Amino acid sequence: MTKDELMSSYSDTPSGIVDPDIATPEEQTRRVRRAKKAALAAFLGGALEYYDFFVYATAASLVFSKIFFPAGDPVVAQISSFATFGVAYVARPFGAIVFGHLGDRIGRKNTLVLTLVLMGASTFLIGALPDFHAVGYLAPVLLVALRLLQGLSAGAETAGASALTMEESPVGRRAFFPSFSMSGISTGIVLASLVFLPVAAMSNADRLAWGWRIPFWSSIVVLIVAFLVRRTLEEPIVFEEKAQHHELVKVPFLDMLKTHPAQFIQVALMSFETVTNTFMQSFGLAYAVSVGINAQTMLWVSIVGNVLAIATQPLSAMFADKFGRKPIFIAGISGSTVLIFVYFWAISTANIPLIFVISTLITAGTYAMSNAIYPAWFAELFNVRVRYSGMAVGLQIGILCAGFTPLLGTALVGKVASNWGPAAWIVAGSTILALIGAIWARETYRTPIHELGNPVRGSK
Repeated sequence: MTKDELMSSYSDTPSGIVDPDIATPEEQTRRVRRAKKAALAAFLGGALEYYDFFVYATAASLVFSKIFFPAGDPVVAQISSFATFGVAYVARPFGAIVFGHLGDRIGRKNTLVLTLVLMGASTFLIGALPDFHAVGYLAPVLLVALRLLQGLSAGAETAGASALTMEESPVGRRAFFPSFSMSGISTGIVLASLVFLPVAAMSNADRLAWGWRIPFWSSIVVLIVAFLVRRTLEEPIVFEEKAQHHELVKVPFLDMLKTHPAQFIQVALMSFETVTNTFMQSFGLAYAVSVGINAQTMLWVSIVGNVLAIATQPLSAMFADKFGRKPIFIAGISGSTVLIFVYFWAISTANIPLIFVISTLITAGTYAMSNAIYPAWFAELFNVRVRYSGMAVGLQIGILCAGFTPLLGTALVGKVASNWGPAAWIVAGSTILALIGAIWARETYRTPIHELGNPVRGSK
């Protein structure tokens, strides 16, 4: 079947996609093949993005406060280090607007290749930076500059990959295939943790002198593999159909605000579910080390939970395709709200077995339930012509706040190991906001693809 014939089947069927009950075996095979390739590209892109994210988060927790800032109060230095971690999150909304615009105007594929290269190159160059001893205050300036480039690219990576994969997915599997972007994120965290294990085992002098650079330089491997896969993608048929009929809008972000204001707010609220993972992986590590728990132990805690999440996230998405987005998402964030208090209490008491159990229940259980579903659900709330922009910018609201929660947690908890309550409430408050958004948002798992979102200006 040619591309034109497949596009015709999109236009002629009432659902806007190839009807699996009447499509030929060749059509079904082509649909699944395209969805698998999109899912693989999303998986690898997510792996690179969060490999870079977690490498930076780990280095900010263990290393950067000692090499990129002047000697002094260690708490102040740690806050400064987490500030460089958070500054990328300021850039992410701008990246979401810029790359979201490009994704809705020139296509998903080329935009995603661009964001991938920008992220990978920035991460590699961080590993080559001189430290404070060598160049003084130029060191943190360069670090912030490259971190901002990381933020720009990350602002549209997950949204673009999710939108493309959802649009390529067969009917009844629109949550399953996009969920592999989240499994990619878990894989990235596992890879980053594994790479940092030997670094954490080094002598302090070797780790600060050169060991910390190895994880950043290693990202080039993931970048090359992801690039080779992503450049072979095709544009989703549902998007190409709009482009060929000149039905795209000139300023997608503004049209999205006019036509989808409720959905934008809903996604922004639900995006606060990402605080759970960000806070546990960054502040949780630093807090555990401050109470005397070995950094390698906490890295293994992260590895165990995320290895299991690689499998549980697609499973959660399968349930969302069968029972709906809302019940699975709501159950997940509700569970995270409760378990986070047990998690930080376990760290404060240095109860290693309980830390492993609760962290795994959150990472591979409750958080996986909500995290696996948002790539499809957020994308489904918007019309195809503003989908990339709407999801990208809306998602960054919660992620922006998540980026600064480690800094906030450090400031509120301070040096008092038993003062873990503010840390738990930061996460619980965020999940409550996500719960409000989820209750408000519409259910979309049975909505035909051509009916998703509201009409946009000039729609026919």
